[in-house]
Amino acid sequence: MRPILLQGHERALTQIKYNRDGDLIFSTAKDQHICGWYAHNGERLGTYHGHQGALWTVDVDPTSTLIASGAADNTVRLWNIKSGRCLNVWDFDTAVKRVEFNEDGSQLLAVTEKRMGFLGTIVVLDINLDPEGEQTSEKRMTITCEDAKATVAGWSYMSKYIIAGHEDGTVSQYDAKSGEQLDNTQVHEVDMLITDLQWSPDRTYFITASKDKTAKLITAKDLEVLKTYPADTPLNSASITPKKDFVILGGGQAAMDVTTTSTRQGKFEARFYHKIFEEEIGRVRGHFGPLNTVAVDPQGKGYASGGEDGYVRVHQFDKGYFDFTYEVERQARAALQQ
Repeated sequence: MRPILLQGHERALTQIKYNRDGDLIFSTAKDQHICGWYAHNGERLGTYHGHQGALWTVDVDPTSTLIASGAADNTVRLWNIKSGRCLNVWDFDTAVKRVEFNEDGSQLLAVTEKRMGFLGTIVVLDINLDPEGEQTSEKRMTITCEDAKATVAGWSYMSKYIIAGHEDGTVSQYDAKSGEQLDNTQVHEVDMLITDLQWSPDRTYFITASKDKTAKLITAKDLEVLKTYPADTPLNSASITPKKDFVILGGGQAAMDVTTTSTRQGKFEARFYHKIFEEEIGRVRGHFGPLNTVAVDPQGKGYASGGEDGYVRVHQFDKGYFDFTYEVERQARAALQQ
């Protein structure tokens, strides 16, 4: 899989998102602007300027008309993809670390940072899908995270629940209409930050990544842990592939942390695991620093990764990926061991 290398950011990547059709990619970094790209050839669609701080998060609506972004300047901004015009700005007390549209794009959630005496929150905003229409600046609902701040959050199937991952390794389930907390489960090791949460295609289950060096597959309905994928390095991101039963994990130890631990620097690969059997089946190298974000094309044609090195690497899956059958691989391994 020869990657397409996208050079549009001057600082570390923070998030990559595909649109629903898989033909567009949007990326954010700590350099104050959003980049849009064509997925098939890496050509730049455009950039979106307006934020005054490091960008942490981006999401694209189901119709590929709007994108939303959150940043360290304490704002969420809504953009017209085609024109690049900023349609609305919502102000918050602290930085916005994650945004996500619900399934029909009519609402957007935003996760805010715990800082300067303010508790972390999950805020729900109403969105007008007409790019020419007026957006409301009022916030529909605010969920305050009193026990442990939320680091990531997203909408389950039919926008029934809001699922959040927290800094203490727990996952919470909230009623998406009332904001009431329905469940809270210790999924990862205590006080090990959950760094990412991404959904299966039908949003009935999701995958989390954590600093405890594991990723976990969890049901949205009752927060049951279905699978655990152990790694040998802190994880920053995890994604579920459609069409094939794989998950992709990304992470790596930052250079500043290497001297304080006994593990070697590096391990900057995208790691492929079999979703059902929980075994690692391959790695893809290329980044010169930790992988901060991985995203899979919703059509199953490829994936993209963004690193501390400032690059986006886009991989189109080749024939070998689609032909791969796990049973054949296991039989070959067993034959070699005999």
